[in-house]
Amino acid sequence: MFLSVVIPTYNRLPILEKCLRALERQSLRPDGAIAGYEVIVVDDGSTDGTVGWLGDRAAEFPHVRLFERDHQGPAAARNFGVAQAIGDTIIFIDSDLVVTAAFLQAHADALTQAYGRLGGDRAFTYGRVVNTCNFENPTAEPFKITDLSRAYFATGNVAIAKHWLLEVGLFDTQFQLYGWEDLELGVRLKRQNLTLIPCPAAIGYHWHPPFSLAQIPHLIRQEEERGRMGIVFYRKHPTWSVRLMIQMTWLHRILWGGLTLGGRLNERTLAPVLQWLIDRDRPQLALEVARIFLNWYNVQAVYQARQSLSS
Repeated sequence: MFLSVVIPTYNRLPILEKCLRALERQSLRPDGAIAGYEVIVVDDGSTDGTVGWLGDRAAEFPHVRLFERDHQGPAAARNFGVAQAIGDTIIFIDSDLVVTAAFLQAHADALTQAYGRLGGDRAFTYGRVVNTCNFENPTAEPFKITDLSRAYFATGNVAIAKHWLLEVGLFDTQFQLYGWEDLELGVRLKRQNLTLIPCPAAIGYHWHPPFSLAQIPHLIRQEEERGRMGIVFYRKHPTWSVRLMIQMTWLHRILWGGLTLGGRLNERTLAPVLQWLIDRDRPQLALEVARIFLNWYNVQAVYQARQSLSS
């Protein structure tokens, strides 16, 4: 088994360095299933010096193969990375994920065991993702209940035989804004009856800066983009399960509309509460409170996008 780790990146150099150094420190068993590995970094038009920095330090990252692209979004970047990969097995992670030394071996072991049990490679592994805002030591963060995910195929930490990606057509590049390109691919993979194999030993620590009020306009924009891309998702797969995923139901309108009092609890009215939590070193709790109105922005964007298509 030869592994190709595909990482799209866009203006994330400080955490990308930690990501790549962790991948260079992998502990692989000599008698294990891994014949070798490469790390394919697809720079999606960064303006923060990522390409130059990596070029100057190529000797420090012997497994890394760097490719440059104009900014086209993560779907196109991942597709390009898969096309360049020489491995028979693809591992997708994000460029803000810092993995443990056992990461690659854990994915390979879980895949090998699953293939033997199923009598073929109709399976993929999904590793554990732990969210953290600890930049200096991201792997010190404990696993939390909020880190649980029910996603079928999420590219933050997943390993799969390359030929399945090619058979279902890779990522749909219609998803040029934030959200849904990986879960939409997951719908097509599920139709191939691929089994999701949880792999909690393949741990990645997803770093993000501590929540602050200054991030709110960006988070709102992301939710609005996610709503617009949700309609692209639904047009491809007009099913009830997709409607639930993208929050396009009356239940979601009632839930988030009610919790925000019809939008009255928003980034302005809740700002004092959020800042109070931040000042008491509770930025993660502040973010969870902010998700109340962020979800309302998402639901509104879904219905606005749907209305614009039907008008």
